[in-house]
Amino acid sequence: MSRRTAPRAVVLACLASLLTLAGCTSAYDLPLPGGAANSGPVFRITAEFEDVLDLVPQSSVKVDDVTVGSVERIEVRGWVARVTMRLPASLKLPDNATAELRQTSLLGEKFVQLAPPATGATGTLSDGDDIPLARTTRNPEVEEVLGALSLLLNGGGVGQLKIIETELNDALRGNSGAIRDLVTQLNTFVGGLDQQKSEIVRAIDNIDKLSGTLAAQKDLIGQALDQIPVGLKILADQREQLTRLLKALSDLGAVGTKVIAASKDDLEANLRSLGPILGQLAAAGDDLPTSLQLFLTYPFPDQALQVIKGDYVNLHLSLDANLGDVLGNLSTGLGKPTGTGLPQLPGLPTLPGVPGAPTVPTLPSTGSAGSSVPSWATLFPTGGAR
Repeated sequence: MSRRTAPRAVVLACLASLLTLAGCTSAYDLPLPGGAANSGPVFRITAEFEDVLDLVPQSSVKVDDVTVGSVERIEVRGWVARVTMRLPASLKLPDNATAELRQTSLLGEKFVQLAPPATGATGTLSDGDDIPLARTTRNPEVEEVLGALSLLLNGGGVGQLKIIETELNDALRGNSGAIRDLVTQLNTFVGGLDQQKSEIVRAIDNIDKLSGTLAAQKDLIGQALDQIPVGLKILADQREQLTRLLKALSDLGAVGTKVIAASKDDLEANLRSLGPILGQLAAAGDDLPTSLQLFLTYPFPDQALQVIKGDYVNLHLSLDANLGDVLGNLSTGLGKPTGTGLPQLPGLPTLPGVPGAPTVPTLPSTGSAGSSVPSWATLFPTGGAR
């Protein structure tokens, strides 16, 4: 290469560098050497922050403190900062991942920390997804910590720590035994509460149910409370009648006491007299209800209902109401037996005479066949309704 050619090549290289720089809007658009997600397939997501502090493009994006991507762009929409991040396609995070703005050290650079949710991870984070404000946070700044500390030191309670320490020493000095006993009692009390926590929870649940019931019936309770003054007024107006009623009840009680005291002996005697009767009734046991069942269904017991089909029984009775026939049948039975019949009855005895009354004639013997004793059929002619 000639000497004239070398300066010309250097000039062309400088011009190319200037043209490249002119095409960039800012230095943040230049890729950093060795940065994450600068090569290979990538995808982009956005996260919304209330305050990004001094986060700048090209800041790191980490997962478990390992750099996996970078911040590509930061823009403001309304009162929300939207951070666009460039991540490698191989990164796997749930769709409901969280984003936190942190810093590497006390005075270090800011970076975005991505992490899965504590519980309930769903889906997979992909290109174009957005992490809303509800899932983004940031750590407090050093300036904020120092400002809070300055408020404590300047006019805060630091100057009173000495007074608090002195008062505590005065309160505890010489009371170690009482304080130890107090701690023991507190331990016993807390232990008892812990053992009864299930009962306490159940009582709270029951109170909650009672409160719900009362809330559901608050209209009725309101009406009852409105009616209570009216009822109290009625009671106040009728106080004299109530007083007389109570006095009459007192007099009635006194009279009843006198009556009971006077009739106590008679009542005891009556109860003692009822003792044998009740004993016999108890001894009868199941026989009494059984006999009552037969009395109501006579002449058929209850068991007859199991063999009788239908609601009634056909019963045919033939009743001879003719007194002559009845006496004739009786006289036939009293006659001389024939064949294997009954033996002959002895003669009737003679009745003794009654003073002042006619003598009753004696009945002749019925032993012979030719007896002149009239038959029952002769005394009472046959015939009659059946």
